[in-house]
Amino acid sequence: MEKVTLNVEGMSCEHCIKAIEGSAGELVGVSNVKVHLDSGIVDVEYNSSKITLDKIKETINDEGYEVK
Repeated sequence: MEKVTLNVEGMSCEHCIKAIEGSAGELVGVSNVKVHLDSGIVDVEYNSSKITLDKIKETINDEGYEVK
């Protein structure tokens, strides 16, 4: 299991948390997603044999947020 912390811009409210945790959390291979609004980061735990980090980032970008 891999753990990564992503810097994400554009998050500002409860909706942002639900959008990111919901979309990324539903991906096959992702076991946990935690948004930290106050620091602008997202912690992700995933199985790199089932999903790539690029796919996770793309999913967050598709929700309207920018992964740095």
